Amino acid sequence: QAQLVESGGGLVQAGGSLRLSCVASGLTFSTYAMGWFRQAPGKEREFVAAVSRSASSTYADSVKGRFTISRDNAKNTVFLQMNSLKPEDTAVYYCAADPRGSLYSIRRPDVSIRWGQGTQVTVSS
Repeated sequence: QAQLVESGGGLVQAGGSLRLSCVASGLTFSTYAMGWFRQAPGKEREFVAAVSRSASSTYADSVKGRFTISRDNAKNTVFLQMNSLKPEDTAVYYCAADPRGSLYSIRRPDVSIRWGQGTQVTVSS
């Protein structure tokens, strides 16, 4: 059974940095596209960043140039380096694993997506 465990969230001041990690188990990690989504209070879950099984990446416009996604297939781990954080980045961040494998598909989640439990990121002004 697939399991995703996020870590690295916390409280940071505006302009600061955080690095999120997501360790996957129970799936063939290298064949999955991996991504990060976030959900702020009262808002819908939104796409943040993704990396395909071929290590191509894509970002939401709101985080482009500030966030970097990467993956380590040897450790079954995907990372999200978040720099120049803003109060509007405050949300619960969720790791996602997509067996369809592509950047196109993970931006369009369906029932095949596996989700982590989420980690809270709070950016104070």
